[in-house]
Amino acid sequence: MAHTKPLSLVCEQCHTQVSIPTLSHRQRAVCPVCGHTLISYRNNVNEKLLAYTSSAFIFLLLSLPFNFLTFRSSGQKHSINLPTGVLELINQDYLSLAIITSLATVLLPGIVIVGIFLLTLAQVKQRRPYYVHHLFVWVKALLPWSMAEIFLVGTLVSLIKITELADVTIGLSFYAFIGFASFTALCISQFDTTQYSLWLREGEPPPAKPLSELQANNSIQRTWALLFTACILYIPANVLPIMYTEFFGQETPNTIIGGVIALWESGSYPIALVILIASVIVPVAKIAILAWLNFSVQTEKTGSKQLRIRYYRITEIIGRWSMIDVFVVAVLVALIQMGNTLSIYPGQAAIAFCAVVFTTMIAAMTFDSRLIWQQWKQLP
Repeated sequence: MAHTKPLSLVCEQCHTQVSIPTLSHRQRAVCPVCGHTLISYRNNVNEKLLAYTSSAFIFLLLSLPFNFLTFRSSGQKHSINLPTGVLELINQDYLSLAIITSLATVLLPGIVIVGIFLLTLAQVKQRRPYYVHHLFVWVKALLPWSMAEIFLVGTLVSLIKITELADVTIGLSFYAFIGFASFTALCISQFDTTQYSLWLREGEPPPAKPLSELQANNSIQRTWALLFTACILYIPANVLPIMYTEFFGQETPNTIIGGVIALWESGSYPIALVILIASVIVPVAKIAILAWLNFSVQTEKTGSKQLRIRYYRITEIIGRWSMIDVFVVAVLVALIQMGNTLSIYPGQAAIAFCAVVFTTMIAAMTFDSRLIWQQWKQLP
C-alpha cells in the first residue's frame, strides 16, 4: 500500500532531512539537494517480487544440469555445463578463478534472490522472524557482487571470439541462464531497500547518524589506500598476459590490449569496443574519478557539488562491468581444452585484474559521499 502518513527521511548521500508525502503508483521521492532517490512506490510490488524471484530460482536450477556450451574442433568435441565448467577450472589448478566465477555468477545471485523472496514473503504475511534483520543486511551487502548479467555478456563475447576457431553449440542451460539473469535483474530493480528498512522498523525511519571528523578522516585515508593499491595492481593486469592460447603445441600470450587489437583487426569492432571500454577505459576512469573526489573532499572544495555526486554515482554503476574480460577468460578456459591441438589457459593478469575491479568497487563503497556536502574539519 502507499504510505499512510508523511515520512521524514535522511538522505544517505548528503545527509539532508527530507519530508516525504504520501506516494502513489510509480512515484518516487527524490532528495531536493543531491537528487538521490530516497524511496519509491509501485502497486503490487511484493506480488511481482515473489513471481520474479520464483522464476529466477527455477531458471537457476534449470541452468545447472543441462549442457551449457559445446566446442568442436579438428574432430574433437568438448561440452560443459556450469558445474563442470567450474570443476574444469579447479582440475587445472585455477582455484581462485573458479571461486570468483562461481560466487559472482551463481552462488551470490542465488543467495540474493532467495533472500529477497524470504523478505518479501515475510512482509506479505506481516511477520518478522528473528532472522529477517540479518537477512536484509546480507542481501543489501551482496547486491553489488551479484554479476549474473555480466557473466552472460562475457559468455556472448567469448562466443564471438571463438567462432572463427571452431563450431560452438549453445545448450539448454545457456537459455535457462538468460532467464535467470533477466529475472534476477528484474528482482534487483524492483527491490527498494528503504521500503524494507521502514517495514523492519515498523514504520520508523532509520535514525540519523551524524558524520564525525574521525569517520570522515578514516573514509578519506581508506579510499586513498585502496586507490593506491588499485593503481599498483593495474600495472601487472595490463602488462602480463590475461590468457595463453596453445595451438598445435605453440603457445601465444594474450594481454588485454592485445586481445582488443586482435578483435579489431578481425573485424569484430563492437566486441573490441566493449572490451576496450570495460577493461581499459572504465577501470582508469573509475580510479581517476575516485581520486578526484577524494582529493576534493580532503581539501574541502565547496564548488561543483552536483557534478561530483553525479560522477560518484557513475563509478558505483559502471565499476562491476569491468569483470566482463575475466568471465570471458573463465568461459574460454573451461570450454577450450583439446590438449596440444587447441587449449586456452588463464594468465597471471586475470587475478590481478580481478583484484583491480574488486579494490575499486570497495573504494567506491568506502568513500563517504556525505563529505561532498559537508566540510569534514568542522564536523563534531
